[in-house]
Amino acid sequence: MKIVDIISGSQGTAFSFEILPPLKGTGMGSLLNTVRRLREYDPKYINITTHRSEYVYTETDNGRFVQRTRIRRRPGTIAVAAAVQNETNIPVVPHVLCSGFTREDIEYMLLDLQFLGIENILLLRGDKAKEDARFIPTPDGYAHTTELQEQVNRFNEGFFVDGTPIKVPGQPFSYGVACYPEKHEEALNPETDFEWFKKKVALGAEYAVTQLFYDNDAYFRFLEKARKAGITVPIIPGIKPLAKLSQLTVVPKTFHCDIPEALASEALKCRTDEELKQVGIEWGEQQCRELIAKGVPGIHFYTVSAVDSICEIAKRVF
Repeated sequence: MKIVDIISGSQGTAFSFEILPPLKGTGMGSLLNTVRRLREYDPKYINITTHRSEYVYTETDNGRFVQRTRIRRRPGTIAVAAAVQNETNIPVVPHVLCSGFTREDIEYMLLDLQFLGIENILLLRGDKAKEDARFIPTPDGYAHTTELQEQVNRFNEGFFVDGTPIKVPGQPFSYGVACYPEKHEEALNPETDFEWFKKKVALGAEYAVTQLFYDNDAYFRFLEKARKAGITVPIIPGIKPLAKLSQLTVVPKTFHCDIPEALASEALKCRTDEELKQVGIEWGEQQCRELIAKGVPGIHFYTVSAVDSICEIAKRVF
């Protein structure tokens, strides 16, 4: 079933969350434990992130030179998606990226997902490589989500990326995209960023999930702007409660979101991670209660370093 149909068929606000594939060689135990804990709150779907390869540096045997190799620290998005869906019978939404993948890589990913009967995906450009100062498209890959959408659209119509017809087309994919209430980090201004969002919707995005935010007013302003522009797709707010003191500097820098003054004032009083965690839970609960009261179709939680907090918030509001 499509995510948009799941959302529209839900009684009240739908609960969903995002998980990362485990680090290479660490097994599925911790991830499945997270899923089992959050399953209690009736998630309507689970997102599975995708990660590009990156360079790692290791000393050679003589200890004098550094050897550079490229690895994927978190492989297995498709396998994880299949395992989670098989164990829980909850729809999964694997991420499909431009970053780090060729057009052929993407095509094989789509084929594998079709074989598994997974019909929902989230299309994203993805982050730049850590060693690059700016985003550089992978050779024979894409620079923008809109290009990725075009490939998926052609695949849904029954054509491979080289234009040859698919002999036995499978179930078409339904997909969502990302949006940014406080603008994407690389956008020159909110208006140019919003124009990209409009293009993604025009190309067939059936819903959007926001970057995390702590100021509900930013979400509501973005939603109003979208509706005035004639965009009617569901726009799902993304929430990640603060849980560690280090996040007070890391989160705004990494995700380019503001910490509202009221939250900042309480957060700066904290001296331990546990104190901040409680502040994050209280703020996250307030955010969710207001969003639910305003009738948002769903709330999507980012779980990294925040599973305990999300469980507590979900227990209080779902």
